[in-house]
Amino acid sequence: MTGRTVSLKVEPFAAGQRVDTFLAGRDLGLSRSQAEGLAKSGQVLVDGRPVPPGRRLAAGERVEVTLPSAPAPETPPAPERLPLDILFEDDHLLVVNKPRGLACHPGAGRASGTLVNALLAHTTALAAGSAPFRPGLVHRLDRDTSGLLVVAKTDQAYDDLSRQVRRREVERRYLALVWGNIREDQLLIDIPIGRHLHDRKRMAAVVQPLPGRTVRSAQTHITVVSRFASMTLVEAKLVTGRTHQIRVHLAHQGHPVVGDRTYGLRRAQREKAGLEQKAALGAQASRLHQLKTLSLVRALQGQALHAYRLRFRHPVGGQELTFSAPAPPDMAQLMSYLAARKP
Repeated sequence: MTGRTVSLKVEPFAAGQRVDTFLAGRDLGLSRSQAEGLAKSGQVLVDGRPVPPGRRLAAGERVEVTLPSAPAPETPPAPERLPLDILFEDDHLLVVNKPRGLACHPGAGRASGTLVNALLAHTTALAAGSAPFRPGLVHRLDRDTSGLLVVAKTDQAYDDLSRQVRRREVERRYLALVWGNIREDQLLIDIPIGRHLHDRKRMAAVVQPLPGRTVRSAQTHITVVSRFASMTLVEAKLVTGRTHQIRVHLAHQGHPVVGDRTYGLRRAQREKAGLEQKAALGAQASRLHQLKTLSLVRALQGQALHAYRLRFRHPVGGQELTFSAPAPPDMAQLMSYLAARKP
């Protein structure tokens, strides 16, 4: 079944692009492979004629694409008894320390085994939230990022906490271990973020947004906590809260988060190759140190990024609440080892 048809004019900056790349770069929710499939099935027209996905576009041409219909509503998430690390709970909200590997809510290809499923088994009182598949969630963390989240149990609490987030009154601080040596003690990364042009599951820092591409402002405060030989421990404080924001910003600066399997892979590979080379050529003590560091890096169960501090105002009582949670054991072990070896 087909859905709505969208008509787009090819601006001069897009001249020469493949039609599938052109469509993936528009705010249509299409990946390049999805656009390719639509073109192959005759759902993409250029000036009224079907074209193959590799057709190069000229300025002034008009591209029409028939988008697939929206999928049927998903089945509401079901309760599942999964372990929960709850730091605080009352009649209005709860604060949970989410482990790595646990997605916040069901999504494409994932109907169970999430934080929402665990919350539904823990309590029957959760706010409706912004969508049926994420009740109670005021904000979110990536699946492989650990740390603190506040969950609303009533609609009143949800509305107030969401308002605090929008007004930037909620303090969210993260610890991140990144590759390389960040020279500045403090910096503000102020670069918009948008969908990656060729992979809709990824985000990208967009220094110079082009017409037709949707981006959102994003600011992250970075403070260096400690510098090691090949890594830097930083505190990241969110000003905005975009998808993958800290990971994208740090990777764009040339300092991807250690253990991140999506962003900054080339830099990570170079850094690990450097450790391997030092292990092969160094003296005995240096060789053992490099091998131990590599072993601890490879033992990470996700990126070395942890939401360790959360501060907000209680939505009913009005009192300020502050919570903290230690880094997960594998990240803590790596940080502790590097600190002990620091000159």
